[in-house]
Amino acid sequence: MGSMATSVEEIGAAVAPQAVERRLGELRATFESGRTRPLSWRQSQLRGLLRLLADKEEEAFRALHDDLGKHRAEAYRDEVGVLTKSANAALREIGKWVAPEKVWVPLVAFPASAQVVPEPLGVVLIFSCWNFPLGLSLEPLIGAIAAGNAVALKPSELAPATAKFLEENIGEYLDATAVKVIQGGPAVGEQLMEHRWDKVLFTGCPRVARVVMAAAAKHLTPVALELGGKCPCIFDAIAGRRNLQTSVNRVIFAKWSSCAGQACIAIDYVLVEERFAPTLIKVLKSTLKRFIADQDQMARIVNGRHFQRLSNLLKDPAVAASILHGGGLDAKNLSIEPTILLDPPLDSAIMTEEIFGPLLPIITVKKIEDSIAFVRARPKPLAVYAFTDSAPLKRRIVQETSSGSVTFNDAVVQFGVDTLPFGGVGQSGFGQYHGKYSFEMFGHKKAVLRRGFLVEAMLRYPPWDEQKIAMMRHLFRYDYVRFIFTFLGLRK
Repeated sequence: MGSMATSVEEIGAAVAPQAVERRLGELRATFESGRTRPLSWRQSQLRGLLRLLADKEEEAFRALHDDLGKHRAEAYRDEVGVLTKSANAALREIGKWVAPEKVWVPLVAFPASAQVVPEPLGVVLIFSCWNFPLGLSLEPLIGAIAAGNAVALKPSELAPATAKFLEENIGEYLDATAVKVIQGGPAVGEQLMEHRWDKVLFTGCPRVARVVMAAAAKHLTPVALELGGKCPCIFDAIAGRRNLQTSVNRVIFAKWSSCAGQACIAIDYVLVEERFAPTLIKVLKSTLKRFIADQDQMARIVNGRHFQRLSNLLKDPAVAASILHGGGLDAKNLSIEPTILLDPPLDSAIMTEEIFGPLLPIITVKKIEDSIAFVRARPKPLAVYAFTDSAPLKRRIVQETSSGSVTFNDAVVQFGVDTLPFGGVGQSGFGQYHGKYSFEMFGHKKAVLRRGFLVEAMLRYPPWDEQKIAMMRHLFRYDYVRFIFTFLGLRK
């Protein structure tokens, strides 16, 4: 869900255009001075970020609880802990990332050498989102500073406590001339997009992404979009009580335990065979009662508007009739009970829109293989999950579906694996980050070719003749033996 919106509750105070201009000018001047390029500077910023996370951990927990009601354990697991891991990994690997890569050059170019040299893009803009307001701000920031950029960070105004936390602490622990937090609502976002950036990363909803892309087109600014969609979970008949229970535990984690389902990679709905659905539902219900005995164990809905949006999904009589578990609404505390629905109408809003909340539709199919066609008939999701021991089914899911990622026998955890790229495809977004992929997203691979003057092949210059054409044919096929024979006039 995006941060540039139009409702009154989401509109923050606009920053004066002169202030935005001044901050951007300082970022540009810092980058142009070369301050952000040395490896030592990049390492110092990563260490500063690690100190921030360690020194201000309790303050971060409080901010996340104030904004979303997250338990400190959830806040550490999904945000502070993940960030600490990512920053440490970047600090450990950055020396390898920045090193030029020597590449092969064909003999025809002799004498020559070639390298791919990573270089920073310049001044980049990061739009964060409210559901993981710390993680989705600092995870891309790690890659941006590791790549040697100056960075403007626009946190979501829907998570004001975390936005304030970032504004108050980033400048204390990182280079304040090179990394700036700019707070505000939609008007500020629009002001920022009036300027030229060397890259923009936006995390949010497709509606706002279109606005960002349209504004970026004015300056031909490259954009990376992290969106979402309806992430399906294919749940095969799991053999064995232990494996079934473990699978259900992981479904609950990926639906209700991660920001109450307000996550772009949360399970949106489950596909299961008709014959196995009763077993799955029974175990889901009993496990939910143990895991989430009270609402303090689950985050709350971010605000009244989103609470009302989710409530409206359940008001459709046909949808309400499909509720098997939960459905309780607490508008005062912005809390919605974990809810399980069985076969709601496929044309209802709950099955056509991204749910982004603690409502889980279970859709039955005759055969589990039918789930592949079901997924293919819908927009490409950010993730596809499948719980199965069937190697043929796994193979078909990988080969026949398209998504940002596929995870078997677990869910959401792929987000924390730095060696895997994170990003969408089609309507779920484009551009990938995490680990080295973050470094590459905020950098440019510059091709560098060095040649000498020892050899000069005149065949590339006019006047043309058939011998030159023949020699070029051999060279482009790297057939040096025939090239030499032709050059010596020994072969036509």
